[in-house]
Amino acid sequence: MDLGFLGPLFEREGPWASVYFDTTTASEDAAARRELTARSAVDRLKQQGADEKTCRAVSERLASLPVGRAPGYAVFATHGEVVLDTELTVPPPEGGHPPVSWQALPRLGPLVELADSDPSCLVAYIDRKGAEFELRGSVGSHSAGRVTGADWPVHRTPSGDWSERHFQTAVENTWEQNAAEIADELRNRWEKCGARLVVLAGDSRERHAVHDRLPPDLQERTFQAEHGVRADSGPEGPASNTASGRKLLDEEVAQARAAFARRSAAAVLERFQAGRSPGQEGRVHAAEGVPALVEAAREHRIAVLLVRPEGPDLHREVWVGDHPDQVAARRTEPQYLGETEPSSARADDALLRSAATTGAEVLRVRPSDVPEGVPEGLPDGGLGALLRWAHGGGPEGGGTGGGQHATR
Repeated sequence: MDLGFLGPLFEREGPWASVYFDTTTASEDAAARRELTARSAVDRLKQQGADEKTCRAVSERLASLPVGRAPGYAVFATHGEVVLDTELTVPPPEGGHPPVSWQALPRLGPLVELADSDPSCLVAYIDRKGAEFELRGSVGSHSAGRVTGADWPVHRTPSGDWSERHFQTAVENTWEQNAAEIADELRNRWEKCGARLVVLAGDSRERHAVHDRLPPDLQERTFQAEHGVRADSGPEGPASNTASGRKLLDEEVAQARAAFARRSAAAVLERFQAGRSPGQEGRVHAAEGVPALVEAAREHRIAVLLVRPEGPDLHREVWVGDHPDQVAARRTEPQYLGETEPSSARADDALLRSAATTGAEVLRVRPSDVPEGVPEGLPDGGLGALLRWAHGGGPEGGGTGGGQHATR
């Protein structure tokens, strides 16, 4: 899970109001229930000490959230302003009491379970004249540009005489040239946009030709879809962008992202298990336990933060200042806090803030992700990390630091 979209939250000082709000419409009285739930959420913020302006801003945003577009939203506000709201892919827990908090840090922990955690994906809609690119990730999708190749000659003719065969050879050369240009542009955009995998959609012949021209490391991350064409494809295109076709493509993209996420999670867990014990030089490549993780966060050593949501360490108390580097396992560590009055925070919120601001990835560990040979229950306590560089020794069976860069 890439938390880069949370950047605006760390450009402001708190305290923060955080609300996870259900926007499903499963019953006839959904509107009335939503109004009551919103009122209850704001009342609970007031009880926790939130100021009137921030409560009013949250109330107005909850009332204006679209219905039916997403199962829920996370809303974050401070100093009388809603700074960010983001869609959830799973509705918050039922019971009329959505997660609500007023505290020094934004309440980020529930995002790991409720938001889209599958890897971002670059979709290429390809035809024989070029391609359009779309980036899909945890905060929806948006255009990522296009590439236009040669537009003549691109259509074959049925004649079989010599001149027409020569023309058809020219057509095929145009297709090959355009495929090469699409592949080059696709590689450049993939490197810049941070997507973890690529989906090729559109004209079957051309997408196979593009795939064959991608470098081997990118081919391993590329999936070919059977549905979807360019939005500007004319009647001569391979298909039309019908609603049903778009839905089928969405399903293929979702399946590709989920499959890639499972493979990546298994690989990270295998590396984490191996990295917990010191190597030949007495250095470890993983960390677990709140004190070790806090130290790693201060030094920007976390490459992948592993979160097992049911683990007890998630709600361990740590101490934080206004800046992500200001975090300590104990309040009696002022040399790390740089604050005369540090604030109490949950360990998961503090570590997720650090991950978001240092470009670390976040992996939610689910039982279904644990590969054969890796024991369940890792990381111990529910929080762990693969680190960006090896760190000097620790006890056998429990890492204190170290690691290599996360797999892209």
